[in-house]
Amino acid sequence: MAGAPRSARPAARPLAKAGTTAPDPTDYLRRILTAKVYDVAIESPLDTAKSLSRRLGSQVLLKREDLQPVFSFKLRGAYNKMAHLSPEQLQRGVICASAGNHAQGVALSAKRLGCKAIIVMPVTTPKVKVDAVTALGGEVVLFGESYTDAYGHAVELEKQGGLTFVHPFDDPDVIAGQGTIAMEILRQHQGPIDAIFVAIGGGGLISGVAAYIKALRPEIKIIGVQTVDSDAMARSVEAGKRVTLPDVGLFADGTAVKLVGEETFRLARHWVDEFIRVDTDAVCAAIKDVFQDTRSIVEPSGAMGVAAIKQYVEAHKLKGKGQTFIAVTCGANMNFDRLRFVAERSMFGEQREALFAVTIPEERGSFKRFCELVGPRSVTEFNYRISDADQAHVFVGLSISKRDEADKIERSFIKHGFDTVNLTDDELAKEHIRHMVGGRSSLAEDERLYRFQFPERPGALMRFLSAMHPSWNISLFHYRNQGADYGRILVGLQVPKSDKKALKAFLDGLAYPYVDETDNPVYRMFLR
Repeated sequence: MAGAPRSARPAARPLAKAGTTAPDPTDYLRRILTAKVYDVAIESPLDTAKSLSRRLGSQVLLKREDLQPVFSFKLRGAYNKMAHLSPEQLQRGVICASAGNHAQGVALSAKRLGCKAIIVMPVTTPKVKVDAVTALGGEVVLFGESYTDAYGHAVELEKQGGLTFVHPFDDPDVIAGQGTIAMEILRQHQGPIDAIFVAIGGGGLISGVAAYIKALRPEIKIIGVQTVDSDAMARSVEAGKRVTLPDVGLFADGTAVKLVGEETFRLARHWVDEFIRVDTDAVCAAIKDVFQDTRSIVEPSGAMGVAAIKQYVEAHKLKGKGQTFIAVTCGANMNFDRLRFVAERSMFGEQREALFAVTIPEERGSFKRFCELVGPRSVTEFNYRISDADQAHVFVGLSISKRDEADKIERSFIKHGFDTVNLTDDELAKEHIRHMVGGRSSLAEDERLYRFQFPERPGALMRFLSAMHPSWNISLFHYRNQGADYGRILVGLQVPKSDKKALKAFLDGLAYPYVDETDNPVYRMFLR
């Protein structure tokens, strides 16, 4: 039992499963102990995630492979494989297929060993990884949509050029190189460890970690982590044979593998105790968790272990049980332009934001009445455009403290006469609709458009609404919390021409910086 006292736990389960032959852990133990990795790799630190540990009531440790010279664990296995090649093989050169991190490991290893390296990468690989490989002297060939596509092309080039293929995961020497991570973990933390959480793509990392741990500390659980849309290993183990996925998700590109390796499947089905699937929102929240504790930004695959720890603690009701969990933060090759998406979706992963579509009557004062019902809650987003003479649809985001709070808010809105749909788990709403609310309106007569900047504090929005003349109507409203000290809103006001002086008094009385955008050509083209 996961939450039982360590002294009361049953002995570790046998490595062999019915009808199969278990791999020999001593073979991989020898390979790992004699692996050659430290010519290129560092012994990465095992850091305590202090904030996350306090929140979960357990000790959470991060094995910081994101701090390696190529910002990923992959150079361990790549160098160990290449260091065992003959001089003749090195002279002819090597080739590999990779989504990015293995490619950098091969390129750096080739540079150290003085050989040519050709790297075939999917066209979907983040530019930061392609540029890094090129900077290390690797020759990049872009091909296909996924690792599997790139792999097939690399095999063809291998035969044509007489090169040596350096597999990113399905090779005993590569697996042994990754296994040195487990060797360091046990040396760095000699106390009790309840579980180690490892992201899985093709399975090389978890195979190496599991091989070493199960040989020396079989009571430690090895938990594999995959995204819900790239779970080839979990599906394969469940089916008892390797399963090829028709498609893979590309957000966690480092683990986007359609088919796991033969050897890694053989090892994982015996030595991995459990698999956990995590979604995009959970991974984004985990990236934020790692940043808060380390001030480092890991890539999606590098945060999967942390996401799984949180999910595991919740599922097994282990909060406050004083367990010790380790997550391998396996990479930090993150494209900068992904950070906006990560920040936005982390709110959902933390269950801190709820989205709603609310219908309000198109009459003066209804907008303000709805805002009063929102009350002191922090508004994260507010999108509205007048479009119908009878009713309006508002897209609103609110901060929440727990997921079931969204249902309570929905019931409250409905109780007070506002038809409401809870969109918190609606992927279309989160991914697209929130950015598309608006458009032209034939009802926006006498509309003036203003951009406002106001202090991001509770009550600022209500102050704005309360200061408005009761005969004016809000015809457009857009606001999105960006996490800054100052918020920005775009407001359309239907103000009669006779109220010109009253409008100026209203704007000056707010003391918020503003810009009149009524004559902006973009507004005229898309919103008027």
